[in-house]
Amino acid sequence: MTDNNVKSKKNIKYPKIQNLMKRGCDILGSDYAILGGAMTWISDATLVSAMSNAGIFGVLASGAMDGDLLRKEIEATQQKTPRNFGVNIIYVNPKLHDLIEVCHEKKVSHIIIAGGVPDKEVISKIHSYGIQVMSFAPALSIAKRLFKNGIDALILEGSEAGGHVGPISTLVLIQDVLLNLPEYPIFVAGGILRGEIFAGMLLLGAIGCQLGSVFACCKESTAHENFKRAFLRASGRDAVTPVQLHKKFPIAPVRVLENVGTEEFIARQREVIGKFERGEVSLEEGRLMLEHFWAGALRRAAREGDTERGSMMAGQIVGLIKEERSISDIIDTLLSEAEIMLEKRG
Repeated sequence: MTDNNVKSKKNIKYPKIQNLMKRGCDILGSDYAILGGAMTWISDATLVSAMSNAGIFGVLASGAMDGDLLRKEIEATQQKTPRNFGVNIIYVNPKLHDLIEVCHEKKVSHIIIAGGVPDKEVISKIHSYGIQVMSFAPALSIAKRLFKNGIDALILEGSEAGGHVGPISTLVLIQDVLLNLPEYPIFVAGGILRGEIFAGMLLLGAIGCQLGSVFACCKESTAHENFKRAFLRASGRDAVTPVQLHKKFPIAPVRVLENVGTEEFIARQREVIGKFERGEVSLEEGRLMLEHFWAGALRRAAREGDTERGSMMAGQIVGLIKEERSISDIIDTLLSEAEIMLEKRG
C-alpha cells in the first residue's frame, strides 16, 4: 500500500546512486531499489514493516502458510507500515490460488513467485487484480519465458545466497542473463553486502538488488538470539548446501550453516539408501523419510534457538556480517559506499 502522506526517506547526499536506482524504485514503489529476501520464520510482519519504513522493499515469506495465516500476517504488516511490501509465494504450494486471493483481498502491491516458473495464466490472474509479479530464473531460457509470460521484473539469485538456491553463481547468471537482456527489469541477489558491489550491479544493468542474510540478524529481526549469534560467528565456508548421496534420492539445494543437524542428515541418507537397497523401504517411502527429517527445523532454529539441529539458512556473505546493526545503518552504509565509488569514477 502506498501513502502519499508518508515522508520519503530519499536523501540528496546519494544523488548518483539514486539516479541509477530510479527504475527499480519506480517498480517497487520504494525509496531505494533494495528488496529484503523472503526468509521463512524471519521475514515476518515486524521485520518486513521495518524494512519498508526504512525506505527499502520488505517481502513477507508465506512459506507453507494457508490463506488464513497469510491474511493475519499481511494485516499485521499493514498495521505497522503504510508503505509497499511484497509477498513471496511458493509456486508448488497447494494453496497457491488461495494465497493469491488473499493478496488481492488485502491489496498487496507485489507478489514474488518462488520455487517454480509461473505460467502465463497465473501471471495474468495476478495482473487482473492490479498486482505486480516478480519471479526467479536460473538460466537465460527461463528468464525469456518469464518475460514472455508477462512478469514485471526478474530476480537473478545466485547459489551464494541462503535458503533454497539454484546451481549457478551470481557472477555467471549476470553474464548469462543480465548482460543478454539489457532491456528488461532485473534485480540481482546472492552474495551482495557492500555498496561497491551494489553500485557495480546497477552499472551492469541491474535495476536493484536483493539482500537477505544481513537482515536475518539485524536489530529489527525477531530471530532468536542464539540464531543471531550463530550468524555473527560464522564464516563463509560454514554456509553449505547438503551433499546428495544417491541420484534416486535428490536433495533440494538449500544453503544453511553447517551444524550437528547437517551431519546427521548425511547419516540419515546413508541409512535410508541402505534400507532401500535391501528392499526394506520403497523409493517413495525413502524419499518421504528424508523429507520428514527437516520438518520444523526452520522454526526450531529461527524461533526456538536450536542452532545444533535446526536449519539455519544463510548465504555465503554471512562471513562478512560481524555485528548486529539496524536496518537504517545497513542501508546508509551500503549507499554511502556506493556513492563514494561512483564519485571516484567521475
